[in-house]
Amino acid sequence: MVLAVFAGLPGVGKSTLAAAVAAELPAAVLAVDTVDFTLQRYGVHETRPGYAAYGVVAALAEEQLKIGHHVIIDAVNPVKAARDLWIDLAERLAVPLRVVEVICGDDAEHRRRVEARYATRDHEGIPDWVRVLERQAEYEPYLGPRLVVDTYLAKEPVPQVISYLS
Repeated sequence: MVLAVFAGLPGVGKSTLAAAVAAELPAAVLAVDTVDFTLQRYGVHETRPGYAAYGVVAALAEEQLKIGHHVIIDAVNPVKAARDLWIDLAERLAVPLRVVEVICGDDAEHRRRVEARYATRDHEGIPDWVRVLERQAEYEPYLGPRLVVDTYLAKEPVPQVISYLS
């Protein structure tokens, strides 16, 4: 059993890669955005946007890990405080933690993906390119061990990620 954290800016391909890897493992994918958008849809607003969503996902991840399921966290994880949630959870449950930092190494392609997603958004939480650039400025570099996957260059990244998680 493994706790895998897929991290990176919006629009880099985290969710697509997480779903493909989850289908192979199999694993539960827990997306912070899904929880955050659902809380907003039900009128739950918080002073620290996204904070409760990370907490809910951590609680759900703990329950899945306790029953022996692999778990993939799908979240931007931009700062150390968010990342520490997963470290604490893995240590508390004595499960391996694997971080997959997902990037899109071509800015034009990254922008195209973000703008396409924004144009077809079904809720207000989908960021536009300006908001992604703002998040990029806030994004703290990862310092620990991780696998970096460039979804622009990697043609078939799933086997490499599965190998890393095993």
